[in-house]
This record gives sequence, C-alpha cells and structure tokens, in this order.
Amino acid sequence: MSILRNIKSDYEVYENVSLECLVAIERDDCKQIKAYRKKYKGKEPLPSQKVEGYQFVMDEEFESLKIDFSQKLQFEIKDLVNVKG
Repeated sequence: MSILRNIKSDYEVYENVSLECLVAIERDDCKQIKAYRKKYKGKEPLPSQKVEGYQFVMDEEFESLKIDFSQKLQFEIKDLVNVKG
C-alpha cells in the first residue's frame, strides 16, 4: 500500500467579504495578512493595507471555480476571511 502525502498548494484561499468573491493569495503574501491581524487584533477601525492576489472565476466548461491568473489584483486585508479547506 502506498503512502499518501498531503501536498500543499502555493496559494491559500480567502473570501473577500466586501466583493463577495474568493481570492487566492500566495503563501509568502499570507505572512503579511497574519502579521496585520496580530498587530491590529481587537482594534477599531482597522487601517487600510493591501495584499496582491488572484480572483476566482467561474469556468463554464467544467462548471467549477478556477483561479484567474491573467491579472493580479489588490485586496484590502481587513476584508479577507480565511477559508478552511
């Protein structure tokens, strides 16, 4: 019997609550999000800080979501919520 490995993706999935869409953020950029959350935990109002990522779009052929790598977009960190997979 072979051993199954958990292969990590290069991206983490977040939900952008203001745009109501899913976003793929590179793992290296996720460190900025974690540092931002740690620094401003429990503080209001949250300052504006952006991170780059890719938006998910609907693939009509397969009727599923896919990452749109054609354009890199800027997203507000305060609007991102981590989606556990």
